[in-house]
Amino acid sequence: MASAIAADVTHPDPELAGQTVVVIGGSAGIGLETARRARAEGADVIITGRNADRLKEAAEHVGAERTAVFDATDTGELARFFGHLPAPIDHVMVTAGGPTYGPLLEMDGTEVRDALSDHMVVGLEVARNAIGKMRPGGTLIFMGGTGGRRVGKGLGIASAATAALPQFTAALALEIAPIRANLIAAGFVDTPLSASLLGDQLEARRNELRANLPIGRVVGSADVAALAVHIMANTALTGATYDVDGGQQFVSMP
Repeated sequence: MASAIAADVTHPDPELAGQTVVVIGGSAGIGLETARRARAEGADVIITGRNADRLKEAAEHVGAERTAVFDATDTGELARFFGHLPAPIDHVMVTAGGPTYGPLLEMDGTEVRDALSDHMVVGLEVARNAIGKMRPGGTLIFMGGTGGRRVGKGLGIASAATAALPQFTAALALEIAPIRANLIAAGFVDTPLSASLLGDQLEARRNELRANLPIGRVVGSADVAALAVHIMANTALTGATYDVDGGQQFVSMP
């Protein structure tokens, strides 16, 4: 009887079977975990990064179809990458870059412009170069954050940049339809980058989060990657912002 029941159990097909996923900034952290999860769901993955050695190791880890070494903020390199990329592709996730913090009055005009526009410029250039090779129903996924939603001393221009990204994503989604665009807003994510930034303060930060977050644990790369793959697979999602911060924005942290 047990064997008959087991024989009736069906396993769902991989959600991204036959699709191609490009991860800009896929050599570590959230990008690497997203590439790994997409590959596990049947996708061919293409990853890029700035560090050749780290990218090579990442590609071997996830079984990437191909890699490319370049800085995503270099518009010429970005255009060349997509220009040489075989079509069709389905999804592009951009994890490169991060927020800028610091007192507003200590920033000059160029620094303010860069802090406000960097993510949107990279996103726009990715869209401009990618959409001609993307299949309808595919999505661009950008990374933002929830931490900057609270205006606070020391955050500086980060709050303004945080507020701009959801509107940018929604407007872009309308322009590139039926290709989709979506934004993931993360709080603290336990990644190698977080470790390098916090150094010997990392474990103290983890303990603060475990004690204060509603979920009682620290958000990891796998949490963000699971959301990213769901957005890729669910073709009804576009123009929206999806939070993955364990409730961090709703609680007072020490």
